[in-house]
Amino acid sequence: MIEEIPLPERLGRLARAGLAESEAKSFLLDLDSTRAEFAAAGAVSLPRDSARLGQVCRQGRELLTRLPAKSKRNATEKAAGHALVHLLADAVWRFFRVYRRPIYDLLTGERTRALRVVDLAWAGADLLPGILPTQAELARESQSMQADKDGLEIHQGLFFGQLMSDADIGAHLCTAMLLPTPAALGRLEEFQREGRLDLGAVQLEAKGDAGYLYFHHPRYLNAEDDDTLAPQETACDLILLHPGLRMGVVRGAPVAHPKYQGRRIFSAGINLTRIYAGKQSFLFYLTRDMGLLNKMFRGLAATEPDGRLALRAEEPEQTLEKPWIAVVDGFAIGGGCQTLLVVDYVIAESGAYFNLPARKEGIIPGCANLRLPRFMGERMAREAIMFDKTFSVDDADARTLVNAVFPREQMDRAVEACIANALGSGMVSAGGNRKAIRIQSEPLDTFRAYMATYAYEQAFCHLSEQLVHNLERHWNAKERKL
Repeated sequence: MIEEIPLPERLGRLARAGLAESEAKSFLLDLDSTRAEFAAAGAVSLPRDSARLGQVCRQGRELLTRLPAKSKRNATEKAAGHALVHLLADAVWRFFRVYRRPIYDLLTGERTRALRVVDLAWAGADLLPGILPTQAELARESQSMQADKDGLEIHQGLFFGQLMSDADIGAHLCTAMLLPTPAALGRLEEFQREGRLDLGAVQLEAKGDAGYLYFHHPRYLNAEDDDTLAPQETACDLILLHPGLRMGVVRGAPVAHPKYQGRRIFSAGINLTRIYAGKQSFLFYLTRDMGLLNKMFRGLAATEPDGRLALRAEEPEQTLEKPWIAVVDGFAIGGGCQTLLVVDYVIAESGAYFNLPARKEGIIPGCANLRLPRFMGERMAREAIMFDKTFSVDDADARTLVNAVFPREQMDRAVEACIANALGSGMVSAGGNRKAIRIQSEPLDTFRAYMATYAYEQAFCHLSEQLVHNLERHWNAKERKL
């Protein structure tokens, strides 16, 4: 994970930044001793080793606080801060490699409990103080701009990267994230009775046999963030749970932006304003792709009579799923484009476009790296992800992702006709066909392995100096306001 640098050189890097040599040396010696024990002993004593590593992490963070704010550091101070963050990350990664199974089994009661990503993060913070950040610690850190964060959330990415690297743990966690949320179960009866729900960032409506999920974040052009994610997943669950609905439709609501006043817009992707201001959580990325989008792609997980997950690797996936249509008005940027990769049919407005500007933002575009190549080929996918290619839905290249294009005034009728045509066949085999396609395109273990890499890499991207630089350069972030 890091290059092995001799102690005197590491100590010099910290001392040149003005850190007390005695404290820096004590930290480095304790760190090296702890890392060596993880490598040699294997899983011996979780309480002992977590206490030792927690203390080392606190030492390292204390040294970080002696440096100026991250955005105000000179080159020497930046080098010291970078070294501290990555030395701690290396030790934490090695610790989780050794103890991921005991930790997960302890938190889940030998896997008798299905915990979501967020629940695991907070339970893990209670179990491993100093190693994983608490809610209170992250709340305090969120008062800083993204440019001044040294990255408490990196340890969350390392934690979930190691959990997902274990095939059994990863499968259990992926399946746990496919269970319906308590919020959805609590409002199912109301939705069945009323036929519509106002979830704030989402408007939900049942029309005939189809459930409509409307993104509703008008100030930010229906962008996604921590505030929109829970309502979106709740709405997805409700459409899947509603016994009278046979299909889901995802579409953007009208927005208030002067340039698009009153027009529907699909999605502007992740809320970059919140990221730049330091308000967007790392856990959003994992929760969105393992929860909301994977539920659209895979459906809801089943449970055994005793309440345990119906998870048998040798058997077909046991999921309750329905086909989805995405309706692209205006544009599908970033996360909006990623949504198109998990639905079954895409209708777009003539003149609309989609792209994945993650390169200019400095992050990984969700599961697009996993899914986009199978739609348009790896060469074109690399151009889209790494070289910022924008696709107009009217061009031939876009038709690998878009099924049908209509003028704006015909969109509503086109959606209704598509639904009528699909449901007219009875759709008895819809769920079975979706499962059969996934066998060759993306079995659960392939998704699990991808998420191990994604959790690890995205954590460093999310907290990188380059992310802030990219937002200022390509997005005029300094002028944006929450």
